[in-house]
Amino acid sequence: MGQPLSQLGFLSVHSTFLGLISLLLGTASPVPLQPMPWPALVTASQWSAPWLTQLNATDSQAEAIVEQYVATLASQGFSASAQGVWVQAGATALASHQGIVPLPVASLTKLATTLAALRTWPVDHQFETLVGYRGTIQNGVLQGDLIVQGGRDPYFVWEEAIALGNALQALGLQRVTGNLVIVGDFSMNFDPDPYDSGELLREGLDSARWSAEAQQYYATLPPGTKQPNLWIEGEVVLGQIAAEAPPKGLIRHQSLPLVALLKAMNIYSNNAMADLIALGTGGANTVAAKVVAETQLPLEEVRFINGSGLGVENQMSPRAVVVTLQAIQKVLQPQGLSVSDVMPVMGQEIGTLVGRDLPTQSALKTGTLAEVSSLAGVFYSRDRGPIWFAILNQGYNLDGFRVQQDALLRSLESHWGSASPSPELQPKVKLGQAPYWLGDPKRNQADGE
Repeated sequence: MGQPLSQLGFLSVHSTFLGLISLLLGTASPVPLQPMPWPALVTASQWSAPWLTQLNATDSQAEAIVEQYVATLASQGFSASAQGVWVQAGATALASHQGIVPLPVASLTKLATTLAALRTWPVDHQFETLVGYRGTIQNGVLQGDLIVQGGRDPYFVWEEAIALGNALQALGLQRVTGNLVIVGDFSMNFDPDPYDSGELLREGLDSARWSAEAQQYYATLPPGTKQPNLWIEGEVVLGQIAAEAPPKGLIRHQSLPLVALLKAMNIYSNNAMADLIALGTGGANTVAAKVVAETQLPLEEVRFINGSGLGVENQMSPRAVVVTLQAIQKVLQPQGLSVSDVMPVMGQEIGTLVGRDLPTQSALKTGTLAEVSSLAGVFYSRDRGPIWFAILNQGYNLDGFRVQQDALLRSLESHWGSASPSPELQPKVKLGQAPYWLGDPKRNQADGE
């Protein structure tokens, strides 16, 4: 069944992976995992007790469950070599099939983008969109151009435009006689074209222009939210900021914090958001480099052409996916957060988990292409604590793959016993609740001359 785990060079307890595992067990004191308390790995690595060998051995029953899973797919005509599985608890790889072989991962690539983002910016980082003008403002009329300088905010949508319009009108601005000038990397409603995004923004700033879609999203805002009516007489044009004549400032619009942006990106598996975030880190090659630097994985197990996962050229080994997940946890834990704060949680968020039969409260990420179905995440077990896993499937049977993936996880959960997640894996970032709601007027700050 793939390469034996004993040959993977992964099960030895060494300093590189102690750093990753400390995110689960803590570095100062043991964290109890039923049915027996587990020691901190820093202590365990110094022991020579006979049971330590067993602790770092594979789980024969888990291996048998995975073997049966692969055999079932093979009986349906799907090549065993095109499927990959990695299951791990703490430092222990419990079962594997094609564990170190890079395979197409589809949107599991977004996990790599998530890790790269967390290693580029702090969790509370906010992307800024600057709004200014050239000309003069008298009696609420701007005789000149309104200038919007994008800052790669990946989640600037209708609600944000409406809040921005209200903020501009709160400053007294009612009409613009010139153009709406778009500068820099500005994207609205996930449209990568800055001109099209500018047209959407002009619509969002003026309720007289609203489409049915804009009206629909306005209805999601708190009761009493004003409808902006900032009329722009000119056109949308693309421009540049001249150093010798910068615009006068009006509003400094801040995005949702990074952790909430990543949560939204992964819940909805939004490709436009992922590609824009990856671009901000330096691009696909930088994403791969940051993952390798953080995890000490071989570069051969991590291959990307973008940050979203669109394209079978985006590949990771099942092991690489799991280690990336654990690295995300390691980065977030000192902030009082966990992977559940940047991934959808079964039973709490909808998104791509609709219709799935997966362990409740597990943090999960799906991936889908025409012939690729993937699933990765962590669920909590009674006997082994957090179980980290990655399942990569290739073939034209997406619905069937999803059913089999769900069944595999349910079998593993039954083997180790189900349990509620520990408090450290309970999500604290909840979209739609303060301070993580779209259209929050507090994220529009006056930026006077």
